[in-house]
Amino acid sequence: MRRRPESEKALPEGKGRQWLKRKQRQALLRWGEKSGCPLTMRRCMAVAAVGRGASCNAAARDLGCATSTVVSAVRRYREDGRGALRDRREGNGQRKVDERFRERLARVLVGTPEDWGWCRPTWTRELLCLELERRGLPQVSVATMGRALTWLGARRKAARPIVECPWPAWKRRRRLYELKCLHAHKPPEEPVLHVDEVDIHLNPKVGHDWCLPGQRRVMVTPGNNQKRFLAGALNVRTGKLTWVEGKSKASDLFIQLLWRLAGEYRRARRIHLVLDNAAVHTSQKTRKALAQLGGRIVLHFLPPYCPQGNRIERVWLDLHANVTRNHRCRTMDQLMVRVHAYLNARNAQRSACPSLRRADLRRAS
Repeated sequence: MRRRPESEKALPEGKGRQWLKRKQRQALLRWGEKSGCPLTMRRCMAVAAVGRGASCNAAARDLGCATSTVVSAVRRYREDGRGALRDRREGNGQRKVDERFRERLARVLVGTPEDWGWCRPTWTRELLCLELERRGLPQVSVATMGRALTWLGARRKAARPIVECPWPAWKRRRRLYELKCLHAHKPPEEPVLHVDEVDIHLNPKVGHDWCLPGQRRVMVTPGNNQKRFLAGALNVRTGKLTWVEGKSKASDLFIQLLWRLAGEYRRARRIHLVLDNAAVHTSQKTRKALAQLGGRIVLHFLPPYCPQGNRIERVWLDLHANVTRNHRCRTMDQLMVRVHAYLNARNAQRSACPSLRRADLRRAS
């Protein structure tokens, strides 16, 4: 004989029929709301659904819970009434994961395990349990630690490698403040531009994209990578970008940009360039080119390893996000056509819409 499943055993005789009246269901749901416990309310909803004639499987699907939860709630209601639907963990005592526990956990996550004496560079849930227990907090399971991390909004993220500036903090801040004053006090006839170079690779930069469950974007890469380089200068006031293209990131690329700027800003008495300490900016060929330009172009160097002070970095980020990341161009010429088209469109938008220029200034500052 076929064995009756648990969902059928929990139902009274006459499976699939209504065995709770409408007023009884409404009173049960009102009682569940007044209890203030979401788990109790879910059990009341499960009993009301089954009492209306639904199966335990259908009620579980509607409530987003396991079928055994619905079966247990119906059995408890039939045996002891609605009082049995209350959460039975009320008498377990004080919660282990309270506000003090979460505060200590957040404080621990600020540092690394090596900061607190552990011989491991990254945190695991097991190690977090041991660290908090060592600090005098209650012992919790790995699953409880996972729920506490979710409550804090903590997530596993890849580390971002950076290089610290070798200058003292006061010297670096003073230099950045001087460059900020340069933007504020220079007259319009002396434009201030931020300069930097960027690499364009034929092998695409891999980035995140929205996909359906069980799917992933596939990119066919050319295999043999090719590179092109752009040297750009961003006008702080107008948002206009001036750039040149080259096949190598050498002094000739930067010198080509200098002559391009000298031609575009012919009426400027001086052109101030804010840039990093790359070798191409201080080479002997660059110094000769600056001398040929008659001192019209003045270089202002950022502190070492301070890319956040160069506003053109945001432009290159947008370029990668809109063109080069996950691209499917098979040739370098096709990719560079898209790069130039994007930069030209960006200049056209900034010249036609002053609000975009103001937004760039607020974002960069």
